[in-house]
Amino acid sequence: MKLLLDTHLLLWAAGEPDRLSADARGLISEVENELFFSAASLWEIAIKSGLGRDDFQADARLLRRGLLDNGYSELPIGSEHAVAIDSLPPIHKDPFDRILVAQAMVEGITLLTSDSLVAQYPGPVKRV
Repeated sequence: MKLLLDTHLLLWAAGEPDRLSADARGLISEVENELFFSAASLWEIAIKSGLGRDDFQADARLLRRGLLDNGYSELPIGSEHAVAIDSLPPIHKDPFDRILVAQAMVEGITLLTSDSLVAQYPGPVKRV
């Protein structure tokens, strides 16, 4: 199965794995699953880390390198992802989460999230 991790799950998997649910740990460690991270997540981390947000204290460059070294595939943001946002219901206002949902829908990848609002989107979104 192809899995796109949302930003918090990426941060937790890389630096605080104890924060991941047992379900998330199981899906991430399953060797048959193909793991993806979005350029949007690194963009979000770079912005929010620069603003001093405590929950985003990570070096986006080091995180990217670590994800690639650990077998994750990078999912760039394309125009098809951007325009797919207009089909999303107004559940969540966070633009980073909305682009992740749009990417999952367009690419047919399951988005893993711990966010109950993001999990309300129709399509390939799974709360873990």
